[in-house]
Amino acid sequence: MDVTFTAEGITLAGDLQRAGDKAVVLTGPFTGVKEQVVGTYAKRLNEAGLTTLAFDHRGFGESGGRRAHEDSQGKLADLRAAVGLLGEYTGRIGIVGVCLGGGYALRAAATDPRIGAVAGIAGAYNSPARFSAGDPDGYRRAIRSFIEKYDEELPAVAPDGGPAAMGGAEPYAYYGTSRSAAKHWENRVTYGSLHSLMTFDALGAAPLLAATPLLIVHGRTDDYCSPELAEAAYQQATGPKEIRWLDAGQHIDLYDNEPYVTQAADAAAEFLHRHL
Repeated sequence: MDVTFTAEGITLAGDLQRAGDKAVVLTGPFTGVKEQVVGTYAKRLNEAGLTTLAFDHRGFGESGGRRAHEDSQGKLADLRAAVGLLGEYTGRIGIVGVCLGGGYALRAAATDPRIGAVAGIAGAYNSPARFSAGDPDGYRRAIRSFIEKYDEELPAVAPDGGPAAMGGAEPYAYYGTSRSAAKHWENRVTYGSLHSLMTFDALGAAPLLAATPLLIVHGRTDDYCSPELAEAAYQQATGPKEIRWLDAGQHIDLYDNEPYVTQAADAAAEFLHRHL
């Protein structure tokens, strides 16, 4: 059913599907909306007997907030509000993040003890320290350039190698085609969003999970969300943890391609039922 709730005074739009007393909030890819990847996984997890909440983060889809702008701290506030909504139904709450949402799920679970288990699927466990390690000056130049154009916009994806926030043929093969068709998705994002991505520390949250169980599902080959960072998140987690490697050839295989979606969703459902 359609639901709305608020985070820091911003109205967020979601899809809540009830099924039992174990509930999961989902957070997904950069620029994504609830009818795309998170909707796919919400449906699978709901069919597996979990209550699910897929929603549009602030600035995207049908939710309020500054349009097409990635607000890292704001998205964490959105997730706290989403957990609060699920808390009206149950105290057994998990979080599942896909792509960029994997990093947000990790950070949210580390800072919100109401979350009882976390699963990252093809997750982006961003680490500014690692981004800058090989070329600190280059890293500083990049984030400065994003600040200088902070309020300007660029396409999220573009064909034929055109300038885009998510460059290359692979993101376009999903977002630029009917695979991702969603009425409220927009092919635009601010340069300030790129500053948020490059400075958001997801990996550093792994040691803060304490005893919160962590599942990481990741493709062995992934040119957009580093398998090395997925392994690092797993290694640095302090509580019960599992990692599942899938033989996917592309990052976006875990968005909508079989057998990878079923493998990932089944692993997440089994893990969440066991730990919530």
